[in-house]
Amino acid sequence: MKQAFALLLAIVACGFGAAWAEIGVPVARDLQKDAELAKKKNGVVLVMFAGEHCTYCETVLNEFLIPMSRNADYQSKLVMRKVELSSYQTMKDFLGDKTPHRHFAGDKGVRMVPTVMVFDSSGKLLAKPVVGLGTIDYYGYHLDQAIDQGLAKVRGLPEPK
Repeated sequence: MKQAFALLLAIVACGFGAAWAEIGVPVARDLQKDAELAKKKNGVVLVMFAGEHCTYCETVLNEFLIPMSRNADYQSKLVMRKVELSSYQTMKDFLGDKTPHRHFAGDKGVRMVPTVMVFDSSGKLLAKPVVGLGTIDYYGYHLDQAIDQGLAKVRGLPEPK
């Protein structure tokens, strides 16, 4: 009985994890519109490329991106979206062209998940992509470094070191 209850809790937790991800980091539907919003903020578009059953992706979402999405400092400087690497769900890219998530990911050279990229309002990559999870202790630093590099380029400031 205890094992059945534990299994039920695990299934429910997985479902809530996916729901939290959608609330904190919405699935990309219209990057052109998202880019306009980022431009109004004088900010960047952060895109997380994720896999359907990727536990590392869930960790990045739950430990980093979802908390960031609730932080006013990050809200003021970036727009976050998630692209599913294997999904045929259509979205609009930065030019307004409709494309499946998987094709957009392929066009951006994404081969491994999780991958996080920072773009300007025209869809230009602004920093080295953050690929994989690596050491969780340093992941936040690498993520902030990519965001800060992107912001510096968008705002015409010297790049942080």
